[in-house]
Amino acid sequence: MVTPCEVAVKSVIPSIRAYIAKELTQTHKMKQDDVADLLGITQTAVSKYIRHVRGQVINLDQTREIQGMISRIASNIAAEKTQGPQLTQKLCEACKAVRSMGLMCELCRRSDPTLDIESCGICKNGQCT
Repeated sequence: MVTPCEVAVKSVIPSIRAYIAKELTQTHKMKQDDVADLLGITQTAVSKYIRHVRGQVINLDQTREIQGMISRIASNIAAEKTQGPQLTQKLCEACKAVRSMGLMCELCRRSDPTLDIESCGICKNGQCT
């Protein structure tokens, strides 16, 4: 059995980081090294996120709400308003939003083919925090 949190760690969080890294480097013109320092990851990871080598399991461009949320996180990071524990909280909020919209259900089903995603509701109903 694979829990939704395990699926999120392997798919949702990297996708969120990839979107943030792309926003920070392209929109805010930040250097990869600086983005890596702010996100607590390596410059190589940032490069892979930007080149779509990593963090592309879930397409976060499919909803405006998620796009807006992650763009605001990136803007706040660039303006040095969000860092450390605040950044962790914002990443958790974005992950919860992705999960509550059912964007991760298919990945859970792939991880556990016996899971009935139609009746699961763990993420959609906010049962998993």
